[in-house]
Amino acid sequence: MPKLPHGLDLATFQSARERLGRRVVDTPLLHLRSGVVAPGGGVDDRAVVTTPALDDRLPHDVWLKLECLQVTGSFKARGALNRVLSLSPEEVKRGIVTASGGNHGLAVAYAGRAVGAPTTVYLPRLTPETKAKRVARWGAEVVRAGDVWDDAHAEALARAERDGLTYVHPFADPEVVAGQGTIALEIFDRAPDVDALIIAIGGGGLMAGVGAAARLLRPSIRVIGVEPVGAPTLHASLAAGEVVELPAIATSAGTLAPRRSDPYTFEIVRAVADEIVLVTDDEMRAAARYLLDNVGVGVELSGAAAVAALLEGKARLAGAKRPCALVCGTGTDGR
Repeated sequence: MPKLPHGLDLATFQSARERLGRRVVDTPLLHLRSGVVAPGGGVDDRAVVTTPALDDRLPHDVWLKLECLQVTGSFKARGALNRVLSLSPEEVKRGIVTASGGNHGLAVAYAGRAVGAPTTVYLPRLTPETKAKRVARWGAEVVRAGDVWDDAHAEALARAERDGLTYVHPFADPEVVAGQGTIALEIFDRAPDVDALIIAIGGGGLMAGVGAAARLLRPSIRVIGVEPVGAPTLHASLAAGEVVELPAIATSAGTLAPRRSDPYTFEIVRAVADEIVLVTDDEMRAAARYLLDNVGVGVELSGAAAVAALLEGKARLAGAKRPCALVCGTGTDGR
């Protein structure tokens, strides 16, 4: 098995899966195949749904992991809940706080409700009001701060320090990364022959967790990250060889738009990613329309990023025949 940074090993991800148990959804895996579905297609005994691929821009044989159907609407529930379930009773009683572009805030609100922890979520002012209302419905206090995630993050950290709360980081946290990595375990349970993963990147927690777990299970797998052209945070950091801060953000995909990642996730992403490619907002919108029209799921721009990279031919598969794209978040922003 490959040696990964920060002591990550397969037991890390297996323990997270056991801790999460039935509190999260083992989300569907959709198998898109060009042409007509063969006899015996449809839903098989692994709960894999097979359907014709209606776009000749896609490879012949594509898998979609539908994390848009996860509780709270994105993969974020895995990492947030794994982190919160690791807290002591005293920490739970004092409360938790986070900053989010929206999806992580929903997940932390869900996790806080699950364990009975007072929860506060800092959201940038540009976060859609629909998401803010959903966070509040889970019982969390919502505080608006700044225009982008980095601004909200700074204020949430100050609140945690001032009031003795536990800050639940959206990506730079071992328990969060371990929770996200459980997605890879589910993929290989059902589709052990998947030979490439295409993964959207915001701060890098999803890429770090899924990429690391996949490398441990299938060392030869190809791992491709996808970022917006207007927020190439990890792309720029990898090119520089260190974490860099972007001067500005220019994308409507708010959940993929931190100005800066973190050394923790940067080191993992650098170890597991074969490449990071960039897609435009328009390409993500087109991919979101494709998913709604042909798969029947409505996703936000970030949720469509990995599929956009496939549709536009930007994800270089390098001989991989059975790629799996992560559809990571529900919603309707930017469409």
